[in-house]
Amino acid sequence: MKLTYSVCNELFGDLPLPRAARIIRESGYTGIEFAPFTIFGDFSPGSVRDGLAEARDVLDGEGLSFAGFHWLLAKPEGLHLASPDPAVRSRSVDHLRFLADCAGRLGGGPLILGSPRQRGSLPEVPKAEAEAALDRALREAAPAVEAAGCSLLLESLSPEQTDVVNSLAEAVRRARAAGSPAVSSMFDFRNVSGEAEGWQALLDRHFGDIRHVHANEVDGRAPGTGSSDYLPAFRTLLARGYRGWVSVEIFEVPPDPGAILRGSMDLFKRLEEEGSR
Repeated sequence: MKLTYSVCNELFGDLPLPRAARIIRESGYTGIEFAPFTIFGDFSPGSVRDGLAEARDVLDGEGLSFAGFHWLLAKPEGLHLASPDPAVRSRSVDHLRFLADCAGRLGGGPLILGSPRQRGSLPEVPKAEAEAALDRALREAAPAVEAAGCSLLLESLSPEQTDVVNSLAEAVRRARAAGSPAVSSMFDFRNVSGEAEGWQALLDRHFGDIRHVHANEVDGRAPGTGSSDYLPAFRTLLARGYRGWVSVEIFEVPPDPGAILRGSMDLFKRLEEEGSR
């Protein structure tokens, strides 16, 4: 079998979306995963309308697929799932519903709920209350996500980023507790690197709950720029019949995005070839 690959668009910085999409296609990828604030601007109705139209035109023009949204609550400013202000909590859940509707309009896809600053504890909100607020948000957003034909995927993050959901096992447990087929989890190579189990063991243990994969080095750079051994993990993905996206998410704006993406794609091709033997 073959895996399907996409690219998270913020690695292109200020490069116009049509040019970024062409680089993605020419580098061998078939999808784009968007940070919503990169296409929706100030999130006014006009900006959202124009952003959806441009994203759709660019995807269609390059023959690419919509591979989802991430950084869901980073903007607009002021969102927080555990805010002591009920109006802020309500607005934050409404924003998840809004993004689900937008994702549905682009063909449906995963919504990756990382957003460490918007889900963690606050000086006046202890960790246990923040965890309970996250659980409520998952349940409250689930019907809209399901109606849009999308999935809301809770991402485990390292402790230096947030104090709420720091392991894949916890992400899976809390996603299951939402009681919706539209809520599940995902796997990010960088963010699970501090766990006791290795990548292959985590993928194998939680495979049934993993609907999306972010590919990166443990330092946040592109796959293939470091010394990470991805082969056991890719062998598991291939052997278990993984059908979701493998999406390149990195934490820099490289001077030559095309070169970086081509290098990662060369690595992926080698991993597929060796992992299928």
